[in-house]
Amino acid sequence: MEIPVAVYVIWWATLIVAVVVVLPLAVYLLHRALNAARQIERYAARALQAGVGIAGNTENVSALEGTISTATGILETTRSIEERTGAIEGVFEDRTGGAR
Repeated sequence: MEIPVAVYVIWWATLIVAVVVVLPLAVYLLHRALNAARQIERYAARALQAGVGIAGNTENVSALEGTISTATGILETTRSIEERTGAIEGVFEDRTGGAR
């Protein structure tokens, strides 16, 4: 059984097209994909750096909330002291006849 010459011609033509057209196109597309992946990696690194900076700048928010809570307690204590001071001042004025 003899293989026709046309089969060899088609085979060689397909092989040449694959090597000359498809292979360079595949290499080009893979190179573009690699460059895109590297850009994504750079952008991700920058995003990570920015995220770490944001986290560092906002970690004091919880301390600020504690400060506000403490300041509220101090304010309540101050009001209580003012009330008692006013009461003491009233008693003092009553006992001294209003003279200071």
